[in-house]
Parts: sequence; structure tokens; C-alpha cells
Amino acid sequence: MSEQAIPTRRVFPPLYVASGDVSVDRLAFFHVLERLKTQKRTGWVDHKEHHMYRMAILALCTSDTKLDVSKCVMMCLVHDLAEAQVGDITPREGISKPEKRRLEGEAMQNFVHEMLHGSPAALQIEALWKEYEEQETDEAKFVKDLDRFEMATQALEYEKADGTPRLQSFFDSSLPFLRHAEVKEWGEAVTRERQSIVDKQHNGARLTDPGPYCG
Repeated sequence: MSEQAIPTRRVFPPLYVASGDVSVDRLAFFHVLERLKTQKRTGWVDHKEHHMYRMAILALCTSDTKLDVSKCVMMCLVHDLAEAQVGDITPREGISKPEKRRLEGEAMQNFVHEMLHGSPAALQIEALWKEYEEQETDEAKFVKDLDRFEMATQALEYEKADGTPRLQSFFDSSLPFLRHAEVKEWGEAVTRERQSIVDKQHNGARLTDPGPYCG
């Protein structure tokens, strides 16, 4: 994890203004998605699309037959979509949660209606995003747990690369809040692996990363 400076005042790009040409506006949305490939998560060295993609694969790994896994995968891919417009806003920036929700909602409204003209596909994206935000369904709660678990996994991989367990706050803010039984098991595996790293260091051995990480 890199020590990136947190901006004191974030500057947001202007919202898109529809041209009236469906093809042009749709292509503009496709271009906006490129920001997720280049935009780093605040305080991290990996990018948003890495986070969302791994979450989608994690969803496919569940053995919970009660979940609509296809919906979970799609939700993983859209849950942070608004950040293509507003970026990865953190509490340290002084933006309140209501204001963050307003900005993200405004971004989604722009994507769905200005760029994608309220098409059936656009409305499905919007519905998935809203379902995740509302956190009422089993699928939304599961995906939230994947979000937490992926963060902890990424933190562990940074520690393995550095050879130093120094990201305790990321584990404290994620693993204790897991609710889904299977994801809890995955979290326990992360905790065990991390503890083995600490034990090795106490015995004078430096951790070596088994390979490259990308999040």
C-alpha cells in the first residue's frame, strides 16, 4: 500500500450532457468506464476495476445455493460504478455520508439517463446499484461482505509484499463485520495466514511474497 496524499478538496469532472444521439451518448459511457481502469483506490496502489473484478470471481466461488449468484456477480461489477465519476471518496476528505450518497446518486442518474437513455440495460444497472446501496437483500449483504473480504485480502497481499504486518486498521474495519457464514470462513483463513506471517517474523524470518499481486 502506498502513502498517497489525500486531497483536501476533491475536484469532480463535469457531468455529461446528452447529445441526443443514442449511439454517441452510449459510447461516451463506455469511455467513462476507462476511468475505473486507471483510477487508483484512495490510499492503495491497485485500481478500482481490480477490486470489482476479484469480487465478481469471489461471488462465483460461493457454495451458497440460496443466493442468486448471477445477480451477485453483476452487483459486484456495478457496486462502485459511480466512482468512475466521483472517485473513491473517503471519510478523511471531509465529505459527509449524505453528501457522498448524493454525489454518487447524481453520477448514476447521469450514467443511466443522460448517457444510456434509460434503456432496459441501464435500468438494470441502476437497480443493481440501488439494491446494493439499500443493503436489504441477501445478495446485497453478501456482496458487501465480499467488499470487506477483498479489502482484507488485498491488505494481506500488501503486507506480504512488504514483509511487514502494518495494516491492522484495514483488518479491524473489515473482518469483524463479516456476516455471511462462508465469507466468515474465508476471513478466518486470512487471519490464520496473517498470524503465521507474524509468527515467522517473531522467529526472525522475513516474509517473502510467492508471486506478483494485482488486487
